[in-house]
Amino acid sequence: MSNSELVLSLCRINQTYRKNDHSLIILKDADLEIRRGELVALIAPSGAGKSTLLHLAGLLEKPDSGSLIISGIECSFLGEDERTRIRRIDIGFVYQFHHLLPDLNALENISFPQRICGKSVHQANHRAKKLLEHLGLLQRAHHRPSDLSGGEQQRVAIARAVANNPKLLLADEPTGNLDPCTANLVFETLVKLVQSKGLSALIATHNHELAARMDRIVTIRNHKIVEIHNY
Repeated sequence: MSNSELVLSLCRINQTYRKNDHSLIILKDADLEIRRGELVALIAPSGAGKSTLLHLAGLLEKPDSGSLIISGIECSFLGEDERTRIRRIDIGFVYQFHHLLPDLNALENISFPQRICGKSVHQANHRAKKLLEHLGLLQRAHHRPSDLSGGEQQRVAIARAVANNPKLLLADEPTGNLDPCTANLVFETLVKLVQSKGLSALIATHNHELAARMDRIVTIRNHKIVEIHNY
């Protein structure tokens, strides 16, 4: 594959948190590349830096040093306006808790981020309906989150994350709050949607069985990002 197919590139990333006289090294000269269409699992113990890595990749934090490139754009030290623009267009987020807006129904929750990016009501609703249909939830389009099951809420959250056709999907324990059967259904939904849209994804999970079904698995060891082989 050519470099043009690199969706996410982290090169020699360093990140240290400082409080008073104490310093906590999270990442040191860490490297990671994710290419178009790849699903990469991130498995690491609590406190190893999973959330920090996802926040850096999602432009929610700036690295102390190093290069962070998303779809060919060097993002390490961009201003906040440009970082926000890239987050809206190129990055989708799925969290452990769905974070749907409680006063909006499923269709409106998926339409909302599209409206922020300038889509008309008709355009946003049309895409939202297509995504709900793809996820088997079209009949639930006008239900609010409180009327949806946990698995349905998370599937709506996944649809919202990809509503603006991002190039990169970041997910932090997307099945962590679900029972095993529902978790498997949501995971299958996530994978099929990512693959059908040609997205790249970095998915943090403690579920080793689900991780083993992705293209690659990485972990954080001694402050570096390391690929796990023969998992």
